[in-house]
Amino acid sequence: MEYAGIGGFIVLVLNIWAIVSIIGSSASTGGKVIWTLLVLILPIIGFIVWLLAGPKSAKGMA
Repeated sequence: MEYAGIGGFIVLVLNIWAIVSIIGSSASTGGKVIWTLLVLILPIIGFIVWLLAGPKSAKGMA
C-alpha cells in the first residue's frame, strides 16, 4: 500500500504550504489562528476550504 504513504505525504506538503501562506497573509491574527486550526484539525477538508475561501497572501496571487 505505497499509495497511502504517497497520498499522506502530498496532504502533508499541501497543508504546510497552506499554513505558510496563512501566516504570510494580511489577515488578522485571530483569522490566521482560525484558518491554521482548521487546516490542522481537518487536513483535507480544511485545505480545500482554505484554497477556496481563505485569506490570500500579502504579496498577492501570481
